[in-house]
Amino acid sequence: MIRILIENLFVFLLPTLGYVAWIAYKTREWPGLWTVLSGGPLMRLFIAGAILMLTTMALIASRSHNDPSEVYVPPVFKDGRIQPGHSMGGAGDAGTAPPAGNKN
Repeated sequence: MIRILIENLFVFLLPTLGYVAWIAYKTREWPGLWTVLSGGPLMRLFIAGAILMLTTMALIASRSHNDPSEVYVPPVFKDGRIQPGHSMGGAGDAGTAPPAGNKN
């Protein structure tokens, strides 16, 4: 869960990081991070970060191929080997084989 939070925070702050990097590249003397941020267009960077984060979340959610009724079976150690986690058909199919189209 913390990984998801860190990834979303990074995507949200990406426009601000780009702005700070651009200012650092363009100026001869580095005035300091707080000086750069206090003179920067923070509201525009906030809006750009929010749009970028929401777009990224929507794209990732739309690329998910799991049906909400599928059940995730975590990895198990069986016969000396680790079998990877995979999704099973539906809530009632937890003990059966995965559907034919599932490559997991």
